Amino acid sequence: MTQAATRPQLAHLTAILNDLRAKGTHFKLRVLDDQQAPVCRYDGKQVINLASNNYLGLANDPRLIEAAIAATQAFGVGSGAVRTIAGTMRIHMELEEKIARFKNVEACVVFQSGFAANAGTVSAILGKDDFILSDELNHASIIDGARLSRATIKVFRHKDMVHCEQLLHELADAPGHKLVITDGVFSMDGDIGAVDKLAALAEKYGAIMMVDDAHASGVLGRNGRGSVDHFGMHGKVDVQVGTLSKAIGSLGGYVCGSKDLIDYLYHRARPFLFSTSHPPSVAATCIEAFNILEKEPERIERLWANTRYFQGELKRLGFNIGGVNTPATETPITPLIVGEGRKAMDLSRALFDEGVMATGIAFPTVPEGKARIRMILTSEHTRGELDQALETLERVARRMGILG
Repeated sequence: MTQAATRPQLAHLTAILNDLRAKGTHFKLRVLDDQQAPVCRYDGKQVINLASNNYLGLANDPRLIEAAIAATQAFGVGSGAVRTIAGTMRIHMELEEKIARFKNVEACVVFQSGFAANAGTVSAILGKDDFILSDELNHASIIDGARLSRATIKVFRHKDMVHCEQLLHELADAPGHKLVITDGVFSMDGDIGAVDKLAALAEKYGAIMMVDDAHASGVLGRNGRGSVDHFGMHGKVDVQVGTLSKAIGSLGGYVCGSKDLIDYLYHRARPFLFSTSHPPSVAATCIEAFNILEKEPERIERLWANTRYFQGELKRLGFNIGGVNTPATETPITPLIVGEGRKAMDLSRALFDEGVMATGIAFPTVPEGKARIRMILTSEHTRGELDQALETLERVARRMGILG
């Protein structure tokens, strides 16, 4: 029997939801009816998809689909256990070895998600007597991992090296380990983290250096090797986190580093210890995705060509896609800054009605007054699709008074 109404014990949740509705920032999940493609159907409506993290179109690549089917037929649909009991399959080890070679590190461990990789690693390698220096715009998974570690958290202003060094200097004589951590690419603004400069500061003060490359994997560096490769900082970053859920097109996260780091995470990272390992089909698709990255750099070239064209046209039309009081995008992540939360959500809904899927982002994901439409370009969008999306964006934004 379905419960008809919220019990009084949870009435405070209803009040919060009503407040979101009053502010115009409440949303309902849109449901994808077919494949995650440049043009697809959400809620039964065909739209140009500018909301997906499927940067290189691998989520629906026939070769990944074939790899998933073959692995399922050979190894079944699930692993049946956590990695440390009976759930480590040969294909999991092959994937980790593949990623380690790709990232030019000694070893790698795969987690069930990028969020679990970040949160599980930060909380495992630090404790209550340690210190974390974190960029103020770092991802929620980093923030949660820092809190779980019970370490003292010091937040430095976004990409502000002077502020970060000031904090490191103040902690120079404090006992305990220090960790400097940044996103490789910041997911809301699309700017690239100061990985090179932060790594130099970490080296100077003897701190651990960690980078979350979720939105840099498959996008920056040679063949998509990420921000460490982009800046030529191999050997200077102790912990590299990446995702298998965005450009790689499948599911999961990973941590790369020294053999001892990975062995330690085997023993102490709670998401690794207490979560069933990936189905073999997922591991197989990820292996095939890395094969494609190594063989087809033209995919990344198409991604950047689409990015330059689309963002250039948005600027020409007068849209604010970052800068001055908001970090300027440097990647395919394209924030169209609107300001007020209700207006951003209204614009997102109006665009959907006109055939463009572009997600509204408001507080608390971004600060008050910085609400936006976040769009992401992929290598598989055609010029015609981008032009149609641009025409719709301009027409709807002018009708709503967002574009003068």
